[in-house]
Amino acid sequence: MPTIVRPVLLRKALPLAVAAVLATSGLSLPAQAQVTAFKQAVAEAASASDAVAAFYRGNDYQPIWTGQGEVDRARRAALINALQGVDVHGLPAERHNIDALMTQMAGVRTTRDLGLVEVALSRAFLRYAREVQTGLLTPARIDPGIAREVPLRDGATYLADFAASDPQAYIRALPPETAEYRALMKEKLRLQRLMAEGGWGKRVTASKLEPGQQGDAVVALRDRLIRMGYLDRSASRTYDNQLTKAVQRFQLAHGLEADGVAGQGTITEINVSPEERLKSVIVAMERERWLNIERGDRHILVNQTDFTAKIVDHGQVTFETRSVIGKNTSDRRSPEFSDVMEHMVINPSWYVPRSIITKEYLPKLRANPHAVGHLEITDSRGRRVNRGAVDFNQFSARSFPFAMRQPPGAKNALGLVKFMFPNKHNIYLHDTPQKHLFAREVRAYSHGCIRLNDPFDFAYALLAVQSDDPKGDFHRILDTGAETKVVLEQPVPVHIIYRTAFTNREGRAEYRRDVYGRDAKIWQALQQAGVSLGAVQG
Repeated sequence: MPTIVRPVLLRKALPLAVAAVLATSGLSLPAQAQVTAFKQAVAEAASASDAVAAFYRGNDYQPIWTGQGEVDRARRAALINALQGVDVHGLPAERHNIDALMTQMAGVRTTRDLGLVEVALSRAFLRYAREVQTGLLTPARIDPGIAREVPLRDGATYLADFAASDPQAYIRALPPETAEYRALMKEKLRLQRLMAEGGWGKRVTASKLEPGQQGDAVVALRDRLIRMGYLDRSASRTYDNQLTKAVQRFQLAHGLEADGVAGQGTITEINVSPEERLKSVIVAMERERWLNIERGDRHILVNQTDFTAKIVDHGQVTFETRSVIGKNTSDRRSPEFSDVMEHMVINPSWYVPRSIITKEYLPKLRANPHAVGHLEITDSRGRRVNRGAVDFNQFSARSFPFAMRQPPGAKNALGLVKFMFPNKHNIYLHDTPQKHLFAREVRAYSHGCIRLNDPFDFAYALLAVQSDDPKGDFHRILDTGAETKVVLEQPVPVHIIYRTAFTNREGRAEYRRDVYGRDAKIWQALQQAGVSLGAVQG
């Protein structure tokens, strides 16, 4: 456990080592010899980090931590207080070894020691700043589907900005300043307290419970929902109307069909421990740090695990629809990334990705050249190929020379509209003729693109900022049947995220299943880096 230093004691204790080295052994800064020795020590220690070395070269190796002035003391106090609170952010205390730092400061005896402490404090600050602002992990190393580009800041700039700012204010502003991050921190503390108090009680052992039933399993269900906050205290042993409503509330908060019946899926989620939920929250906090960017006053948010796509205006959800995401196979999972939507295409053609052509359609064409007749086959010049004149058996996946296209129409795989934010993943949002999939609880069926349940309404909402009659304009183009590109006059940022823990409009936490297993990988990596669940005692 790290040493706990109360703020009052901290203000008194921290300057002692600095004062001691200045007052003993004949050292008298800024005597030239001592200044030179200090700078040499700083330069030597800083050379292990390009960012730290660049900062100190830029400020002529002057101290920002180890001076005797009030500003230096304030910087030290702000940093130590921050390091003592890393667990609040779900970061590993062991990586921010405050014991070692305090011991090093207390052990200063020479000017060289003082220079080494100066750099140690800068490196400790830099580690904390980067981790609390943009995350502990590198997303792409966890899973290739997490294609998020983390907004890393320059280390020398961190130090320069900190040195020019109010220390406490700068430290406070480092974590994501979003309502979601603050709500996740609150949920983290709530779950830790619950863990210390024994969790949510007995597990529910039944495979299914329905309204009208009685018995010990119903009591366990009731008690667990009371502990979770979905039901007021009650002594009833019957699956009554109040319990039914509580089950529905739980189901809505966990992405389940809200029928009020505690079936196997609902009971499985009810039996998830607060420890497991806490893992999801800590992972969500790390993910929020990865997305610590300006998201846009208006932006589109697709949460894969929630199977929804939303339009957010000035922090408020103004449109929401169900979505279908990529199937849970290695070649179909939807990636996570951010880009900017530039246009929509009404009455789109579907230009079949080569991976689908070679994996799915080429084997069918080998067996029957007239298979998948709804698709046009074209050569490199765009000319339509006579299927009957081609022996498809001569081609391998690598040598197949043709493209395939499905013309616009109601049966087109993209439906009647697609929404484009050009990206290297070839992912976009679109309509679909397979409307039945939106009624399912888990909606992971696509080749990777995001299908929308209400694409027309989505289009109206996007066009509303540039048209007095968005619905009319949309349908006038649609009715032509012609493939038409409509440019968005105000491009809209798109953020495709993956959150198994998030908060709703009321700030209450909701949870979803780890569809692709990505959060499990992130938690494992966080745990390996030293993150712990750390239940709050008392």
